Amino acid sequence: QGQLVESGGGSVQSGESVRLSCAASGYTFSKTCRGWFRQAPGEERKGVALLENDGTVGYADSVKDRFTISEDKNKTTLYLQMNHLKPEDTAIYYCAADLGSCLIKGDGTVYRSTGIRGTWGQGTQVTVDS
Repeated sequence: QGQLVESGGGSVQSGESVRLSCAASGYTFSKTCRGWFRQAPGEERKGVALLENDGTVGYADSVKDRFTISEDKNKTTLYLQMNHLKPEDTAIYYCAADLGSCLIKGDGTVYRSTGIRGTWGQGTQVTVDS
């Protein structure tokens, strides 16, 4: 099974931008849901931005118009461009793929295929200072 490796996290000031990358090692993304999740201290993991193979993109309301998910044409790297960062964006960010079908709600809740664990990266920390 392939692996996902995130990079690009770090500490930034409020209002700044960061781009996260997620490189697929040993395989290309399948034609199923993939995207970004995040987990803040003391909170559950929530969806941030998801991409379906038909090009449908979904975002949590809290990041809409600030974050953009994209993928390289070879389907081996997933990106998350994060602009106008806020302290509440501080979290560990995870990329995930092979999730089957998925749907992200405005609050970040993700409904996805049952019984499919998917492939997850190890996470990268993003800290936004006010």
